Amino acid sequence: MRIIGGDLKGLRLNPPAKLPVRPTTDVAKEALFNILYNQFDFEKIRVLDLFSGTGNISVEFASRGVPDIRSVDRDFGCYNYLKTLVKQYDLQAIKPLKADVFKFLESETEKYDLIFADPPYDLPQINIIASKIFDHKLLKPDGYLIIEHPSMKKLDNHPGYVEQRKYGSSSFSFFQEKQSINED
Repeated sequence: MRIIGGDLKGLRLNPPAKLPVRPTTDVAKEALFNILYNQFDFEKIRVLDLFSGTGNISVEFASRGVPDIRSVDRDFGCYNYLKTLVKQYDLQAIKPLKADVFKFLESETEKYDLIFADPPYDLPQINIIASKIFDHKLLKPDGYLIIEHPSMKKLDNHPGYVEQRKYGSSSFSFFQEKQSINED
């Protein structure tokens, strides 16, 4: 697992083997960041990384200049590993939080330009993540929610669904708030 762009490009992350994670592959991550690079000015956005695990995605965003990243994971080992990375590489943009993602979503009031969720593939509630985020209005206008999930699983039944990008056995589903047609 390596950082593929920005100030920390080439950095290899070596998390403890016992962490309960399935990191996003470098190929999928590179494709994702190529898409996002054309959509956002990284130096001006706020990112929420849900089920952050090793912090691979959060560190990638920080490496590319994102100034405000909230990383949420309930596993104590993952949380501690990310805190270590933040300190070791002076990644002040990353704010790790040890919390259950669904409880966090219930109480969060901040809005984000980009929300990335990489839940465990066997999580029964994968299909309600988008609803929780949209119901609590956590995305800024023109913001994106991206959920990583098994390619065989379809998340296209939510009204904010835009598209699915497949990278082998993993896919990213993209969601946006639907704008009202009669806006004045």
